[in-house]
Amino acid sequence: MKHLALILSLIAAPALADRDDHDRARRALEAGEILPLSDILATATELHPGRVIEIDLERDDGRWVYELELVTPEGRLYEMEIDAASGEVLEVEHEEDVD
Repeated sequence: MKHLALILSLIAAPALADRDDHDRARRALEAGEILPLSDILATATELHPGRVIEIDLERDDGRWVYELELVTPEGRLYEMEIDAASGEVLEVEHEEDVD
């Protein structure tokens, strides 16, 4: 029975972390600390049109930063960091082509 409880807790941990991340982002948006995600996505896809496949909101050196991965129609993978408060693109890295 102990093993079942451990397994269930490990399975539930990512779901709880996702909910915590969502709640943290919602609170930051409501407090006016970050821009809406739609604004960030518009900035990213304007720079490199494509499909966002992953996005994270992190605190970095005291500021909120969106970290995202985007795949272009040509199959190029880009990693971007965008300041969540201003929408300024902080960093863009081109990764290997995606098949």
